[in-house]
Amino acid sequence: MSDAALNELVERVRAATAARSPLSIRAGGSKDFYGNASEGERLDPRGHAGIVAYEPTELVVTARCGTRLSELESELDAAGQTLAFEPPHFGPEATVGGCVAAGLAGPRRASAGGVRDFVLGVKILTGQGEVLAFGGTVMKNVAGYDVARLAAGSLGILGVIVEVSLKVLPKPVAEATRRLECDEATAIRRMNEWAGQPLPISATAWRDGVLYVRLSGARAAVAEAERKIGGEAVDGAGPWHALREHTDAFFAGEAPLWRLALPSTAVSLELPGAQLIEWNGGQRWLRSDADAAAIRARAAALGGYATLFRGGERRDVFTPLPPPIAAIHRRLKAQFDPAGIFNRGRMYAEL
Repeated sequence: MSDAALNELVERVRAATAARSPLSIRAGGSKDFYGNASEGERLDPRGHAGIVAYEPTELVVTARCGTRLSELESELDAAGQTLAFEPPHFGPEATVGGCVAAGLAGPRRASAGGVRDFVLGVKILTGQGEVLAFGGTVMKNVAGYDVARLAAGSLGILGVIVEVSLKVLPKPVAEATRRLECDEATAIRRMNEWAGQPLPISATAWRDGVLYVRLSGARAAVAEAERKIGGEAVDGAGPWHALREHTDAFFAGEAPLWRLALPSTAVSLELPGAQLIEWNGGQRWLRSDADAAAIRARAAALGGYATLFRGGERRDVFTPLPPPIAAIHRRLKAQFDPAGIFNRGRMYAEL
């Protein structure tokens, strides 16, 4: 069934290319809000689904694009393993292909790495209607490896990610969350100090005068880190699932949600609105009606950039690229999608 589904995708793409008719790649739609609005007829890849290969001892899983993310994670969980970058689902219909195309990671990102750090290989359906394979199933495989990593966060503008091989990791033996009361400056200082020490910190988050720290690893290491960090123990799994899925109360409301990527040691944003800090200070969430240009200017002054993650007008969502980088993007787009049919405008208007 899946081969037939892939053949159908190929034929749809070839027809669209011949007609110069744009296609909007959309599976479960759980991340429809992210990026600029794209144009074109819907191309649904969910028929091409299923786990192709999984050998727990090799720490690698290969799955087709339409596989539900929840299904993949259940399979890994049964073997005591996990996707270490903690991808957000944002809905029950989230798929593996959408997870890689969006390139979004959860609270564990600062300690484990991002999506592209775990992509070993991909198969991409290009605008010419060809299925090309890049990378492999081992980290030392370098043939085309950069192209495989390039798929992560591409938002489908290069083609349909029809299959992906991901590195997986064992689940932590023990986890604990500590809660400390402190102001923003103290939280940023502490997070950066701890990041430079051999502590099993897997996530940090600060909001409204409270700093949460998650510890993951061997039981003895977690227990020792708890004593060193101090604070109060948090019952259960802590706030991490709500932060990953944006079901925490902070993310509710109508004000635009901005994601600022900054150096971890950057000082306070000094912008109007509510703020939540993750990734040892490297990721700052801001709910604000402030002018977009002012937010981006402040992010640039602090050494980073700002993305309109949710809400507001879905145009110019991403920080404009410098001309040399924009030229590289255009050349890559032309190589994979010469007719410009895939997710036109989703990332940048010219792509």
